[in-house]
Amino acid sequence: MVAPHGIKGEVSAQPLRGLPFLLHEGMTVALTPPALDRDRFCRIVSADAMSGLVRFSGVDTLDDAEKVAGCLVLAREDELDLGPLDAAAEDLIGRRVVDERYGDLGTITEIMETPANDVWVCEGSAYGEVLIPVIEPVLDSIPDAGDIFVHIMDGLIDLDTPDSKERP
Repeated sequence: MVAPHGIKGEVSAQPLRGLPFLLHEGMTVALTPPALDRDRFCRIVSADAMSGLVRFSGVDTLDDAEKVAGCLVLAREDELDLGPLDAAAEDLIGRRVVDERYGDLGTITEIMETPANDVWVCEGSAYGEVLIPVIEPVLDSIPDAGDIFVHIMDGLIDLDTPDSKERP
């Protein structure tokens, strides 16, 4: 939780680990450290993925929201609606990335977090460093293990790389 927002107890939330906003109405979460001198567990009354605003049960005023700001929100993984874009960095680093046009792009060596979306840094012998935006139009398939398949947009690969083996 970053800061209070408004007078009705709303709080601005910032996701960690590059995950999109996964909180939803009705979830039971824990605030840590405990806030408001009460039980650390509370329900989410409302959560807006676009604005990042969250309202918790028992957080009804600006003063309450100020006490919650700075807390981490802990949720049970089985309550999160995780999709392929939500894979944790430790599950992705070292995985090979393949494009149907360009072939083997290399392996993911780093994940950069940006305000808009994560970016995978892939290192490979054919194209060198390739930056892949983690967005729906680019991602084809992210299985639990093995190769990750993408659709690289034009302009994301430097075709003038001296080590490029084949050019489409």
